[in-house]
Amino acid sequence: MTEVTRTADGTGSAVDVAAEGARIAANVARVVHGKPDVVRLALVVLLAEGHLLVEDVPGVGKTTLAKALAASIDATVRRIQFTPDLLPSDVTGVAVYDQESRAFEFKPGAVFANVVVADEINRASPKTQSALLECMEERQVTVDGVSYELARPFLVVATQNPIEMEGTYPLPEAQRDRFTARVSMGYPDREAELAMLDDLVTSDPLASLAPVADAAGVRALVAAVGRLHVSEPVRRYVVSLVEATRRSPDLRLGASPRAGLQLLRTARAAAALAGRDHVLPDDVQSVAVPVLAHRLLLTPDAAAARRGAEQVVTDLLAAVPVLRGR
Repeated sequence: MTEVTRTADGTGSAVDVAAEGARIAANVARVVHGKPDVVRLALVVLLAEGHLLVEDVPGVGKTTLAKALAASIDATVRRIQFTPDLLPSDVTGVAVYDQESRAFEFKPGAVFANVVVADEINRASPKTQSALLECMEERQVTVDGVSYELARPFLVVATQNPIEMEGTYPLPEAQRDRFTARVSMGYPDREAELAMLDDLVTSDPLASLAPVADAAGVRALVAAVGRLHVSEPVRRYVVSLVEATRRSPDLRLGASPRAGLQLLRTARAAAALAGRDHVLPDDVQSVAVPVLAHRLLLTPDAAAARRGAEQVVTDLLAAVPVLRGR
């Protein structure tokens, strides 16, 4: 999709979302081998102004994906290692009393960046995890009654290990609902693992990864994605999918209205990366599982039957009729 935007002096500049997205994805793929779908989803979340939760076993490249995406954008990047002793003020910032001016001065925390890598987010206490709630939803930080806006784009890429639960604190539903999508890296195929061995034994590819976009360019891409046409039938299809999760006998908690909004935003981003100026039901279906599954809570019977939330969403996609029209 190519769109002409107007700069401050009135001149036009072309924004090719598909081409720019392909450049960023190719750059990330230099480090993250054999995972084009995972890289594409991370890019979709970035263009949808969302946040990404990367959840998988240790050693499959969760942090590498987050750092490679951050390194591909010439913007401010902060990495927070979440530990049990991490304080909320370490994340958001704190007001410090200045003896000379006799006034409190705000010292920004690590969240004041365009890309925030929250490594092993479930190792911090619930109190520290909750420090991200306002940041992720409202893109601002409030300290001592004063609100400070965060720069845009603002993307939180969090990683967590779902297997080793000792010493961890599961993310509450309010926190999970603020993540636009969840992705699992999975193990690489044989060829990708061989290529990784060749690259990583002698050097670190991340160290030589140069940015291919900047913050202003990403803001222009996000604006272009937000202007994609979405027909009435597609909007109704999104609402039907969200409502179906609330009626499913396998779920005790369905998707929230926020989930519907983020499903539509990610579908817009997916359509733009495919080079189209309108959203199709196929775009909604392509992102429905990663956007919806992590928000859902299974009933005890469904959990006992070993039905995963991903399978429930897949079944709902097959059951909900697709409305046609533009």
